[in-house]
Amino acid sequence: MFSDEYFMKCALKEAGKAALSDDVPVGAVIVRKNHIIGRGCNQVEMLKDPTAHAEMIAITQATNHLGAKWLKDCTLYVTIEPCSMCAGALVLSRIDRVIFGAHDPKAGAGGSVLNILHHKHLNHRIKVSHGILEQECTSLLQDFFRKQRARNN
Repeated sequence: MFSDEYFMKCALKEAGKAALSDDVPVGAVIVRKNHIIGRGCNQVEMLKDPTAHAEMIAITQATNHLGAKWLKDCTLYVTIEPCSMCAGALVLSRIDRVIFGAHDPKAGAGGSVLNILHHKHLNHRIKVSHGILEQECTSLLQDFFRKQRARNN
């Protein structure tokens, strides 16, 4: 049986792909019955598209894989807490669980700034866990932004 750590490592590999393209290193995988059915990494800079977040790309892949708009019995593993856009899309997809590595104190919508993932007025609530490989997820982001600042100076 695969573990949460295993799938978060897969999300971290996706995040590494984003960093190679000078995108913020966020990665996501969607899992159903211990199989990855969707993968994504941030492609905002590469595509010049503010909606090209890792979660959005993984949702599209997973729904295409299933041939359905609902992601029932699925779990998203993502390296950082989803933003409000991604959290809204996850609610609309009816995904069961979201597991994220690092909190996002500036834009997180899984409890840090807002809690869209488990909002009592929405028609679907998602089970949320966090802190899986948190240090690795946080370090990847911190290293990326440190290099970006050094490059810009």
